[in-house]
Amino acid sequence: MIISLVFVGISALVSWRLRSKFKQYSEVPTSSGLTGREIAEKMLRDNGITDVKVLSAEGFLSDHYNPANKTVNLSPDVYNSASVAAAAVAAHECGHAVQHATGYTWLQFRSKMVPAVQVSSYLVQIVLIAGILMVNIWPNLLLLGIGLFAVTTVFSVVTLPVEFDASKRALAWLDGAGITYKKEHDQAKDALWWAAMTYVVAAVSSVVILLQYLMIYLGASRRD
Repeated sequence: MIISLVFVGISALVSWRLRSKFKQYSEVPTSSGLTGREIAEKMLRDNGITDVKVLSAEGFLSDHYNPANKTVNLSPDVYNSASVAAAAVAAHECGHAVQHATGYTWLQFRSKMVPAVQVSSYLVQIVLIAGILMVNIWPNLLLLGIGLFAVTTVFSVVTLPVEFDASKRALAWLDGAGITYKKEHDQAKDALWWAAMTYVVAAVSSVVILLQYLMIYLGASRRD
């Protein structure tokens, strides 16, 4: 419980820092003067991608790429803004579109995991709680819960190279296309680094909690 609370605190701190950085860099205009939508459309064109649409999505930092319908969805603060933060986020999401178009291995693997993760996420909490309550009677129920949680943990870990690679592609393109210059480039890199840290904390937290459940199961097995 203490370890879980520690990671909740770390996650909250990183999320706060990300929002703070986004707000800070949202007030810094890019030399190019291009909005997030224009940057996304240009990056897609420059990479020869013509079948992906750039759309506006509701919500703060709700930006994402949807491989199912091939859309780059940008929040209003990114879609309409000509700031460093908007440039970084728009290019990052287009980085996922480039991954999809080029058959990036980790993205393909992550996409194949989605159905299993959806099922696991639906069942895992119920099975784990029941497994812990019945660990001395039926320890294999907890083992099943651990297996379900392991699926979501693997998904979190696999997400890391996907996110880091998308940021790498975004920063390289922003620099090569002349969208961001030295100081702007460093600011875009800083914003994307904090965004990546949210995924790192989630993955590490998931691994630690998985090990905790495994230790509970092994402890019950030894008593038997």
